[in-house]
Amino acid sequence: MSAHDRPPSCLNPEEPQIHESAQGPRVAPAAGRTAPTPRPVPGPRSAATPRPGRPVPGPARPAPPAQRAHPVPAPAPGPGSAAPGSAPAGRSENRSAPQLQLIPAPAGGALDAAEEAVDLLLDSGRAPGDILVLTTGEQHPWAAHELSFGEAAYWAQQDAGDDVFFADASAVDRAKPRPVVVVAVNGDTDGTVARALPMARDRAAALLIVCGDPQTINSALGAGV
Repeated sequence: MSAHDRPPSCLNPEEPQIHESAQGPRVAPAAGRTAPTPRPVPGPRSAATPRPGRPVPGPARPAPPAQRAHPVPAPAPGPGSAAPGSAPAGRSENRSAPQLQLIPAPAGGALDAAEEAVDLLLDSGRAPGDILVLTTGEQHPWAAHELSFGEAAYWAQQDAGDDVFFADASAVDRAKPRPVVVVAVNGDTDGTVARALPMARDRAAALLIVCGDPQTINSALGAGV
């Protein structure tokens, strides 16, 4: 019988059609082997109780283990006498100026940028009580919440000095110096920025971080020199 006359039924269904072994072993996962587990994504900071005002004000955030006090030494009187109303400016002239860090941000994103800066400071080992945050526009939610219980209780938390303190820039004259001052330029009403930034610089013992429009910030700080 010729090959053309052989019926298709004589093909053995069990006969392999393609000999894969001729091309080498196939690389396939073993039957009982599970896929490698992806590396976990790092979680939030171990010390991170929610920051005041996010989402609901809670107890003060515990300080990092390496917390140490950052006292602000009383400046020595300068050689010249200053006018009674210019005492803060006189003090700033008698100590080294704080380091200035500018974080460009639109007015609508300045507060978020300031909060991210605070997180980085805490992650780097800064104690919460080292940080003062000022807003030139809408108040931070934590400040608005705490003020609802009265100004006395609100400002008492600044005096305690055991957590980040948020305040309106219009009240910067009541803010006490801290090693780090963060300013969110999230609005400017009646020249608040021009008045508050030079005072905020005076309140910062080591570092001043300003989040907002660079032109507005440079203009305000230049006018305060």
